[in-house]
Amino acid sequence: MATFVFIHGAGDVGWYWHLVAAELHARGHAAIAPDLPCDDDSAGLSEYADTVVGAIGDRTDLVVVAQSFGGFTAPLVCDRVAVELLVLIAPMIPRPGEAPADYWTNTRYDEEERVRYDDTIALFYQDVPPELAAEALTRSRTQSEARMSEPSPFDTWPGVPTRVLIGHDDRLFPAGFLHRVTQERLGITPDEINCGHTPALSRPHELADRLEAYAAEQGLLGGH
Repeated sequence: MATFVFIHGAGDVGWYWHLVAAELHARGHAAIAPDLPCDDDSAGLSEYADTVVGAIGDRTDLVVVAQSFGGFTAPLVCDRVAVELLVLIAPMIPRPGEAPADYWTNTRYDEEERVRYDDTIALFYQDVPPELAAEALTRSRTQSEARMSEPSPFDTWPGVPTRVLIGHDDRLFPAGFLHRVTQERLGITPDEINCGHTPALSRPHELADRLEAYAAEQGLLGGH
């Protein structure tokens, strides 16, 4: 069985993953989803990675799963522990040494044709059950931007098998945008799921299926 290590996105908490974690626990896997210090002005990407590595402890057979801005933390974790598989979901995909604040310009995000949404639920949670979307808002935190201009402290993408899963109806990162960025930066074609930006809340069972299938491809499910 695998150990799934979940990294949440900007201004969020580990709770975001609770439905997927429960699905995977029921199938015999382990799952951890630490809260990153994203509202701490003194914390940067290295401290985010410290938090994840500390939560991993001596666990093995690791599948690191990163949502959105979690894509900036994921390669740092993969550089520090033995990871069998990296899965990026609706991700920001940094270049080595890229500062988060520069991502939008470097990926030509503003040139992307998309509808602008001012409402948080309409942008992030349009396909999430209303009660879950409301709870997500109450649990969210302010994302500190104090250290967003610092270069990401990794020199090259880790040599870990990597999958990218994007939402067909993602309103923050449209599918066309993520197809282009994934191909440009990782040289791979992403998979798609029929959802918006937050599939761990809108499609937890289907997301668990995808993650388990990815882990099986890496031989992490043993004889089960």
